[in-house]
Amino acid sequence: MRFRDRADAGRQLAQMLAAKYAGQDGVVYALPRGGVTLGAEIARRLRMPLDLIIARKIGHPFNPEYAIGAVTESGELASNPREVAHVRSEWFQRQVEIERQEARRRHQAYLGDRAPLPATGKLAILVDDGIATGLTMEVAIRELRRQKPARLVVAVPVAPADTAAKFAREVDDLVALDIPEDYLGAVGAYYEVFLQVTDEEVVALLHAARNRRTDMTTQSIRIPMESAEHAGELVIPPGAFGIVLFAHGSGSSRLSPRNTFVARCLQQDGLATLLFDLLTEAEDVQVRNRFDIALLTRRLLIATEWVEREPALRGLAIGYFGASTGAAAALKAAAALPQHIRAVVSRGGRPDLAGEDLPRVRAPTLLIVGGNDDVVIELNQNAYAMLRSPKELSIVPSATHLFEEPGALEAVARLAADWFSRHLGGKSQPP
Repeated sequence: MRFRDRADAGRQLAQMLAAKYAGQDGVVYALPRGGVTLGAEIARRLRMPLDLIIARKIGHPFNPEYAIGAVTESGELASNPREVAHVRSEWFQRQVEIERQEARRRHQAYLGDRAPLPATGKLAILVDDGIATGLTMEVAIRELRRQKPARLVVAVPVAPADTAAKFAREVDDLVALDIPEDYLGAVGAYYEVFLQVTDEEVVALLHAARNRRTDMTTQSIRIPMESAEHAGELVIPPGAFGIVLFAHGSGSSRLSPRNTFVARCLQQDGLATLLFDLLTEAEDVQVRNRFDIALLTRRLLIATEWVEREPALRGLAIGYFGASTGAAAALKAAAALPQHIRAVVSRGGRPDLAGEDLPRVRAPTLLIVGGNDDVVIELNQNAYAMLRSPKELSIVPSATHLFEEPGALEAVARLAADWFSRHLGGKSQPP
């Protein structure tokens, strides 16, 4: 396998990682300098923040490109004992300190006084442009392990088969595009263009990543509903022009990784989002409640009233995003509030379960279905025929019901963001 350049390798890795980890609460950690170009592509695709693990190679005295050790700015050290045994101890210790100081200098140059983003309890994705001896990656893994991430993933375009096997045992997941048995001896041999990344490029990539909307207001809320309070998460980007309420489907909750991923995409486009539980834990145990469309609709209407009373949300145009049976609840609630709900999007939903309320919906409605979800396509086509509002039916090619295929969930998010932006006021209506 050959990569055009680091950005190309980063995009390919991002596609593989998105299929597994889209929508999860994580941080992408890149090894500078080369790994930052890939890390920026992955962080953008997965809608995760980008940070650094700064580790420095200690080269052999007669061949500086050949690593015999590596050290981080905190002093975490990894070495090849066989090679280190053949150099003077004083020389090696001096090189360790020199490279540790260089790691600290680079931290200041790249990040200033900003503290590293914590990995504790999160998904941590550690990225580099390739692995040769593996010592730099090994010391970076140790550095992250000390923070106790919920899951540690190493992502690289290329790694020798023996080194890849070793790391696969040390981390929770190893994602590599190429694992050659006959390694070519240098990472750069797998790229058409492998120019050195400059400090200025690293700073620019980090700046661009931070400038994606990170100044969101996030609140954990509780909405009184009938006999209980229902947990939710409200996120408001600065200058929000609308808010989207998520109606989760059968067996799902506000923690759904797919809906969380879509919500983050909407937030980046300037939309506030509210993810909340339509059912309590006790109610969700009874499967019949997940298909009680009247109950789900009633809960969505209560949440809509809460939004309209909330001072921070006053005046925002309201949309619904429904999945599975939640799509039917979204459409029934939109039919009940024709003057309030400005747009509806259904992802792999059951709009047919809205039944006789479908012709009463006035909100522009987008139905999104996977191209390989044959039964649900037919159900959506039947519902589409009954809708009298402005409407579209979008089929994502080769996607199954949960949109788990590479790129499928991103397609859903883009379609939803465009629909809400158009109908909630973020973009002018096209002719």
